[in-house]
Amino acid sequence: MPGKALGRFLRTAILYDIKSTMRTMTRAVAIVQVAFILPAAVFLTSVLVSAGDPPQYELAHLAQRIVAWYSGKPWTLEFLLILLPLVALVAGCTMLLRSWKGDPQPAPPVRPALAAIPAPVATLFVGWATLTSASILGVVALHMLAN
Repeated sequence: MPGKALGRFLRTAILYDIKSTMRTMTRAVAIVQVAFILPAAVFLTSVLVSAGDPPQYELAHLAQRIVAWYSGKPWTLEFLLILLPLVALVAGCTMLLRSWKGDPQPAPPVRPALAAIPAPVATLFVGWATLTSASILGVVALHMLAN
């Protein structure tokens, strides 16, 4: 009987270690995703502000300067509007699939207690950033197809 208790303890300790590593990785992916989609989000927001506000407002001037900076350099459009959101999308999809399929299942008595806990905030950020990067890529692709 003591052997079974030790085995159960070790299995539980390993599962908690894996879960802790997954949470740390999820947080890191969420931070990287937000950093990667931020430049594209700033650009698209600037495009919307410069098109919507009258040109005499300072916010419209700032937005036009940001748009001019992005369009003035050939590498910014491909790198900041396509590559970084694409990397964020792939990282987010990979992380979400890994957390859904590779998440170790806790022992049966623990499952009902864990089911009452909502999804971790980092996982929600990964989902939000994945959807945002897909939206940014969709807008950029539609714009490229239109021109």
